[in-house]
Amino acid sequence: MAKKLDKVDVVVVGTGWAGGIVSAELAKAGKKVVALERGEKKVLSDYTGVKDELRFTNRYEMMQNLKHETVTSRNTPDDVALPVRTRDEMMAGTDLGGGSVHWAGSTYRYLPYDFEIYSKTVERYGKDKIPDGMTIQDWGITYDEMEKYYDRFEKTAGLSGEPDPLGPKRSSEKFPTPPLKETPPIRLFKEAATNLGYHPYQVTAGNLSEKYENPDGEVINQCQYCAFCTHYGCDFGAKSDALVTVIPTAEKTGNFELRTESYVRRVLHNGKKATGVMYVDTRTGQEYEQPADVVVLSAFTFTNNRLLMLSDIGQPYDPKTRKGVIGKNFNGQFNITFLGARGFFKDKKFNLYMGAGALGGTMRDFAGDNFDHSKLDFINGGAIELRQYGDGAIASNHVPKGTPRWGKEFKKNSLFYANRTLQLWYTPAIMSWWHNYLDLDPTYKDDFNDPLLRVTNKYTDQDRNIAKFGVEKCKEIMEEMGADIVDEDDIPEEFDHIYQGGHYAGGVIMGDNPETSAVNNYLQMWDMDNLFVVGASAFPHFGGHHPTATVGALAYRASEGIQKYLENGGQIVKRNEKHKHVG
Repeated sequence: MAKKLDKVDVVVVGTGWAGGIVSAELAKAGKKVVALERGEKKVLSDYTGVKDELRFTNRYEMMQNLKHETVTSRNTPDDVALPVRTRDEMMAGTDLGGGSVHWAGSTYRYLPYDFEIYSKTVERYGKDKIPDGMTIQDWGITYDEMEKYYDRFEKTAGLSGEPDPLGPKRSSEKFPTPPLKETPPIRLFKEAATNLGYHPYQVTAGNLSEKYENPDGEVINQCQYCAFCTHYGCDFGAKSDALVTVIPTAEKTGNFELRTESYVRRVLHNGKKATGVMYVDTRTGQEYEQPADVVVLSAFTFTNNRLLMLSDIGQPYDPKTRKGVIGKNFNGQFNITFLGARGFFKDKKFNLYMGAGALGGTMRDFAGDNFDHSKLDFINGGAIELRQYGDGAIASNHVPKGTPRWGKEFKKNSLFYANRTLQLWYTPAIMSWWHNYLDLDPTYKDDFNDPLLRVTNKYTDQDRNIAKFGVEKCKEIMEEMGADIVDEDDIPEEFDHIYQGGHYAGGVIMGDNPETSAVNNYLQMWDMDNLFVVGASAFPHFGGHHPTATVGALAYRASEGIQKYLENGGQIVKRNEKHKHVG
């Protein structure tokens, strides 16, 4: 039997960037906040001196243990879904700070085109440019409205970077800290891209170029280029994450209580209002009911969707009728993204064993609608990146195509090219389709006998065409960089149920019409006005860039909406504008 606890102003589910920002902002505003984290409590010292490539890069120790709960996966509604079983097939962060702790740090703002994708595409190219079955829609908010929230996130995170030459307007001309070092591989990329008439610049990084104190008084240290960023917590407290920024800020207020190893199973409600959440202390097995005036789901995309479905909140999406909203427009970056070209150099050597998660060069000449799509067989675009992560001894054994997988020739090539190979990739936008969605699996269950979340996801010509375009552009630049051998990545014909990359989105999408979206532009549920669902689950489609800055910006926007809701006597904060631009 669940033990009922004292009511608080706000209960927050999840402690990554989204939940951490909401917790900090509401606690600073004097609200009593309880945050529930399914994973263990972590502090910076837990990651000090831990540089074990086998443990973290190859065995994914910081990722969710899929033995207890996973997703099932299929390509079409007629297929039988099967569970995704291993962490190399699906990477979902766990423990305090969530994915912010193990992320690489590469940060982009989405473009104005992304927020108004339907209306801007129709305006420039006509309705026929949008294929039948593509369910893109405007987000119910514009870039100009989002800009101040982006700016706030960048200053909280202390991001290191330089403005994008082709980017949208910014209220702050400079980033909080200067860009990371320009290494020889990055310089080579920039020179080649410039020679071809493009506009390269330094990747905006959550790995800080210098020590920084953010507006909340939290200090983030200077990156040491140790190369252990992606899949690792930072040794030096030099990576922008919730552990060194928003969680400490929330704790200092005295209005915040953190409970780890607390597994939320249901949002409690009376049909009209959320009344709290029910969770289990996984150390003792005791169930608790935590009442609250406002419930915030700010967990991972899969968890946000599943909790709404298990709690019977909102109308589930039905692919047969194409009605309903919960689970609609599943999107994200999988194995058809991060494709490009790898170059092998005979006469150039690089120090590839130093690096940082977001140390790199990039360009957005082929992002969003920055280029003419009139004669192209896809819409939107993506960024081209060269990243110097810092090679590991196990995972960096690259050889040219055609080399045997073992034996004398393999050994010869792997040794020769160990410091002579660079990779470019394209990160294409992922559009939403009627047949890509989330629902509950009728067969498979978790440790608590609750249904697993089922993913239905199939590639389209749009996906393959945009990937092919990006690979060709990467090849062009790599050849200009002087590579003696250029190997193009193969483009998969179909989604193979490998959820690598950690960028999953949609299902609780935002918009300005309750018939086609689950939340408004404050990420407040249309159907339950004291329930806010914050995170990448709100993305109606996936822009051609990494999602973290947009998740952070939307979290600041949601925090503002929650404060308005609480301070206005529980009044709804929806914008009552005319519904428009829904595809």
